Parts: sequence; C-alpha cells; structure tokens
Amino acid sequence: MNRKSIPLILMLLAGVVTCIITYIMNYSVIEKLVSLLVVMIIFLVLGSIFKWTLDLFDHQNEKKAREAEAAEAAAAENENLSETEQE
Repeated sequence: MNRKSIPLILMLLAGVVTCIITYIMNYSVIEKLVSLLVVMIIFLVLGSIFKWTLDLFDHQNEKKAREAEAAEAAAAENENLSETEQE
C-alpha cells in the first residue's frame, strides 16, 4: 500500500465528517471553518505519526531479516569449512 497518502486520506475523511456534523448542528460559517481547520491539522499530524510508525516497523523488520540472512550465510559457510576439514 502506498503509505504516502495515509495522512492525506485520514485528514480528508476527518474533514468530511466534521463538515457533516457542523452542518447538522447548524454552526455559523466561521465556526465551521475554524473547526474544519483544527480537525484537519490534528488528523494530518496523527496520520503522519501513524505513517512514521509503520515505516519504522518496516525498517526494523528488514533489519532483522538481513541479520537472519547473514547468520544463515555464516552458518552455511562454517558448515562448509567443517566438511572440508573432515575430508
């Protein structure tokens, strides 16, 4: 999934919900705009934190996978060395 768009999608969905709620509650135009701005900024920040967290998890998983591959390669090399010593 393209994680670049997560903060934007989250922000826009929160904005739509805010618009609907403020329309139903009969807020004035200024109140609608201020609440929309605040909600969109908050959810943009939350979406960015969520994206950063997912990227961090991926980075950690890739690092562990590389370490496991290196350990397997070292084990295979040690096994090959021990077989040649026995011959």
